Amino acid sequence: MFEETLFQRGSDGKLFAEALKSKGILPGIKVDKGVVKLPGTLEETTTQGLDDLGKRCADYYRAGARFAKWRAVLKIDDSSPSELAIHENAYGLARYAVICQENGLMPIVEPEILADGTHDIGRCVEVTERVLAAVYKALSDHKVLLEGTLLKANMVLAGVNGQQARPDDAAMLTVRALQRTVPAAVPGVVFLSGGQSEENATLHLNAMNQIPTKRPWNLSFSYGRALQASALKAWGGKEENLKAGAAAFIKRAKANSEATLGKYHSTDGQGESLHIADYTY
Repeated sequence: MFEETLFQRGSDGKLFAEALKSKGILPGIKVDKGVVKLPGTLEETTTQGLDDLGKRCADYYRAGARFAKWRAVLKIDDSSPSELAIHENAYGLARYAVICQENGLMPIVEPEILADGTHDIGRCVEVTERVLAAVYKALSDHKVLLEGTLLKANMVLAGVNGQQARPDDAAMLTVRALQRTVPAAVPGVVFLSGGQSEENATLHLNAMNQIPTKRPWNLSFSYGRALQASALKAWGGKEENLKAGAAAFIKRAKANSEATLGKYHSTDGQGESLHIADYTY
């Protein structure tokens, strides 16, 4: 949830956090304050929000939140990501993570590498491994308890305007990048969809969980657009469409649940791309 939502109430007067907990759902909170340009780079960014994070985390915990999310954003082009951008974002994520743990919140660590561009999948492999290695070095330097974290990662894919690899190949390269960089102490990796179609995001996750190789972490999903797009379209903001929206959401949730077990069978084709250039939220 965003901060304003954590403190809002539903039509029944109950706080959203309390409504979620009554259904066995743990509330989480987005704690970063967005990205700003990183001086000394070519339009690269760093994430802001560390200054008062300790106080805010304590307030969020008291309000019922039990985990947090912080999004760092990196891009791929001829000169990016720079070592400065990788270092700055890795250590920002580490400072966020240790502050969260000091205040009772489980941090989701999210170093997102945007899908914008024409780069091939090999370039994405190289950048993903560099970024993840830097992130886990920073987490170690800050003595973050890895067992009390999750990684929210991009999949290893070609740029949205590049030549796309087959789902099986992308899945293998993604898992291999994780094997080379993410410690076994991390309990789970939840993938962002990065503008993929709903169906492609599910197919890639399913393929990863079918690979006969070592996966010491649970591979799951933390999709936004790829979980919500068809549901929002079916609902359309109209009360009479609530059941249709809920049915569409449950369909995607079930498909992705099956994909975490490697048991999803596609019937929908590849679907429509949900990519938005320079995506921010």
